[in-house]
Amino acid sequence: MNVLNLINAMPGALAQGLIWGIAAIGIYITYRLLDFADLTVDGSLCTGGAVCIMMMLSGHNVAVSMLAATLAGMLTGFATGVLHTFMGIPPILSGILTQIALWSVNLMIMGKANQAINVDKYSLLVSLRYIKGVPFYRNTILVVAVGILLLIVILYWFFGTELGSALRATGCNGNMARAQGINTNLFKVLGLMISNGLVGLSGAMLAQYQGFADINMGRGAIVIGLAAVIIGEVVFGNIFHNFGFKLFGVALGSIFYYLVMQVVLWMGVKPDYLKLISAVIVAILLAVPYWKEKLLPQTYKKKGGNSNA
Repeated sequence: MNVLNLINAMPGALAQGLIWGIAAIGIYITYRLLDFADLTVDGSLCTGGAVCIMMMLSGHNVAVSMLAATLAGMLTGFATGVLHTFMGIPPILSGILTQIALWSVNLMIMGKANQAINVDKYSLLVSLRYIKGVPFYRNTILVVAVGILLLIVILYWFFGTELGSALRATGCNGNMARAQGINTNLFKVLGLMISNGLVGLSGAMLAQYQGFADINMGRGAIVIGLAAVIIGEVVFGNIFHNFGFKLFGVALGSIFYYLVMQVVLWMGVKPDYLKLISAVIVAILLAVPYWKEKLLPQTYKKKGGNSNA
C-alpha cells in the first residue's frame, strides 16, 4: 500500500466530498428540519446532472445550465410534495414514486443512459482536471468551498426569516404550526423544493466534475447524504450548535465520508463493497443517539435529545 498514492488521491476525494456536501445540506433540510423521509434525491441528483449536461451540449453557458438544473431539482421536490400533501400518500412512498418516475424522465432528458461532456470543448465550472495545474481561482476545491459558504449564509438568512421559521415550525411540530395559522402543506412542498433544488445543483456539479451524466449516478445518493448528515451530527455536533454551523458540520461530514472511503479503497477493499460499507456506517451512526439514550438517559435528556432545530 503506497502512501503516496493515498496522498495524491486525497484532493479528488476532498472535491467530491464538497460537491456531495451540497446534496447533504439539501437532505438535512428534509430529514432534520422538515422531518420528512424523502427518497426523491436518488432521482433528482441525476435529473440535475442530466439537465446541466444537456443544456451545455445545446449551447447554453454553465451558469444558465446550473440554474436550469436547480429548477429541475425543485420541480422533482414539488412533485413529491404534491403526491404527499394533495394526494395523501405517505412521505416515503411519495418519494419512491417520484424517484421511479424520474428514471424514465432522466432517460428522456438525455436520450440515452449516459451523456458525456468534453472539458476541452466546454467551459465547465468544476472538473476533475481542475484539481491541479490550474489558477487558484479555477481550482474545483476552492470554487465549491466558496459556493458552500455562500449557500450556508443564504440558508442561514432564509431560515431566520418569518418564512423560514414557519418551515422549521412545520417540521418541528405540525399541529402547533397549524394552530398558529401556518399552512403546513404549503411549507412541506416548499421545503421539498428547496431540498431537491440543492440536490439538483449538486448533481449538476457532479456531472461536470466527472465529465458525464449517467442514469445511475444518483443511486445510493440518500445513503451518502444521510452518512454526511449523521457524521456531521455525531462528530461535529458537540462543537457546532448554531444553525449555520450545523449546516457547515453537514458539509464537513460529507468531506469526512469521502476521505474515509478513499482510505478504505487505499487499504485494498474492492469498490464493489463500498455501498455495503456505506450502509453499515450509516446504520451504526444512526444507532448512536439510541445507544446514548439507553446507556446515558440522564445526560441525553439534559442535552435535549436529538433536536431538529
